[in-house]
Amino acid sequence: MLTIPGSRQFSQCDGISRRTFLNIGGLAMGGLSLPQILQAEAAQRASGSHKAVIMIYLTGGPPHQDMVDLKPESPSDIRGEFHPIDTNLPGVQIGEHFPRMAQRLDKANIIRTVVGSDGRHSSFQCVTGRRFGNQPQGGWPGFESVISKLQGTVDPAVPAGANLFMKMAHEPYNHPGSGFLGTAHQAFRPEGETRANMKLNAIDTARLSQRRDLLGRFDNYRREVDKQRKSAQLDTFTEQALNLLTSSKLADALDLSKEDPQIRASYGKDDPNVLPYSSKGYQAIMSKFLLARRLVQAGVRCVTATYADFDWHGGNFSNGRKALPLLDQGLSALIDDLYRHGMEKDVTVVVWGEFGRTPKINKNAGRDHWSRNTFALLAGGGMPSGQVIGRTNRYAEEPVDRPVHFQEVFATMYRNLGIDVERTTIDDLNGRPRYLVDAGRRPLPELM
Repeated sequence: MLTIPGSRQFSQCDGISRRTFLNIGGLAMGGLSLPQILQAEAAQRASGSHKAVIMIYLTGGPPHQDMVDLKPESPSDIRGEFHPIDTNLPGVQIGEHFPRMAQRLDKANIIRTVVGSDGRHSSFQCVTGRRFGNQPQGGWPGFESVISKLQGTVDPAVPAGANLFMKMAHEPYNHPGSGFLGTAHQAFRPEGETRANMKLNAIDTARLSQRRDLLGRFDNYRREVDKQRKSAQLDTFTEQALNLLTSSKLADALDLSKEDPQIRASYGKDDPNVLPYSSKGYQAIMSKFLLARRLVQAGVRCVTATYADFDWHGGNFSNGRKALPLLDQGLSALIDDLYRHGMEKDVTVVVWGEFGRTPKINKNAGRDHWSRNTFALLAGGGMPSGQVIGRTNRYAEEPVDRPVHFQEVFATMYRNLGIDVERTTIDDLNGRPRYLVDAGRRPLPELM
């Protein structure tokens, strides 16, 4: 076991201690050798670019009728209190609390007819692309874990996936994890003590190198006396942990003080108290939008983050007046940033929730759960932009044309990363190959 003086043992969100993290690792190479990774992506690293996805999960089910699909001609108990505004796309309107996005809609796409919701108050479907029931042994893996397994890391000192989820009181809202792909492909969560422990305390890199050699000798002995253990895998994990500790690349990406103050300000101020139940983890942390961009720049392939909470059974409009303008600011700043850094062709942004809200407003001025229709907003990824895909009926209850399944959005994300969903599989714990999406689910032709 490698022990670094001055660092204290602690438990991460998945229950793995810091010392265990150093022993088995928390970041993954996806089965590829370092020379293969370096050779395959040398050109992209030289240009500071690689294919990536930033997914923003709108916790709790956002009200599509008050954001992107307003119905101003419907009765007052359906249309609600918000008004539509014009966008820079002729004839297209969105909600009044998105004035920034209204002027950037030519750089994005709105899908107004997302269907196939599992109807669960959970991040599971948005992060895995799967329904919750009938899972294989170990459970379906999160999107970041699949990418880690298939593509490995861009840089050995930077994880393939990062999890910027807030810790939320309703447990199913929290990240579902790596499923049957295991700890090797767990998305890295750079929060709290994990970030503080990404430093070498009371030891320099020379001493760490000596300990690496010593650890190698112990590993040789271990391989002789314990043929049953997967030593090669453990060696990979240890190497990844050491790479992380001896490189400042990831730590620098997490350090927002290194960002241009004007750019940082453009994302807006973090507001942990924007909603009355923020103490339960449902917060408007604007810096996560910026942090996602910085992590992708550092080499992370997939970043997932949460924003606020939209389970507004009461106070739909009072909460919306607080949370929606901040979402508008953070998302607009992220899109601007991708273009500013020349990343708009490589980085796909996906914004969505697990289901929509009822057309009819309840007695508490809220909207209830509605699994028959929701929406998604996509940008970047080299996709054609400036489109509104799908149309709902007069009350935004359900699609009247072009329903888009959750898995079609996932297929599109995979395609943007260079992954063919018709041929690519990952093996579950029983060695059974599993396709990334169900049969018949293909990338959206409108976005190809």
